[in-house]
Amino acid sequence: MTKKAERTTAYIIETVAPIFNKHGYIGTSMSDLTEATGLTKGAIYGNFENKEALALSAFERNRSLLLQEIDNKLEIGVEAFDKLFSLLSFYKQYDVFTLPLGGCPILNVGVDAQGNNKLLAAAVKETIKEIEGKIALVLENGAKKNEIRLPVPPLQFAKQLFTMIQGAVAMSTMTQDRKYLVNTITYLEYLVKQELKK
Repeated sequence: MTKKAERTTAYIIETVAPIFNKHGYIGTSMSDLTEATGLTKGAIYGNFENKEALALSAFERNRSLLLQEIDNKLEIGVEAFDKLFSLLSFYKQYDVFTLPLGGCPILNVGVDAQGNNKLLAAAVKETIKEIEGKIALVLENGAKKNEIRLPVPPLQFAKQLFTMIQGAVAMSTMTQDRKYLVNTITYLEYLVKQELKK
């Protein structure tokens, strides 16, 4: 692939990622994509096999931005508590972070793809597992170093924590009220202290 073709492909993905995320796979029309990119249908499909391949690339972009940010937050501090509170602090501002992405890619694409795009649905499921795994690793390392006390296995705690976070994201998205997010994360900060403190 030439440098110009690579730049065009990257431009298309970057431009259409928020549109797919906001309007969904079915809800995004070809005219939405040509209008946003300023390219013809032929130019877009010259870079992607079909709409599904483009939607998957768009999700992959948003997914990698989210995972990179989560990695950054989990690298902050030395102890497990520092890392967990850094992650929770990120989620307090999650709506601000996801604004340029067109909203939460896990919530939006996950719900939208369930009935109409198996590849996208599988990609979201994989992303959820990856995030839960990252949280579980922090918990496991924290328990090994005797920094925290784990009442349940690390992955079980990570899954419950992430379920509550995503539930708060869903509620604040559906109600357009960020208090659901802020209040739930504040409660989770308290819960983490109560449950994990030695």
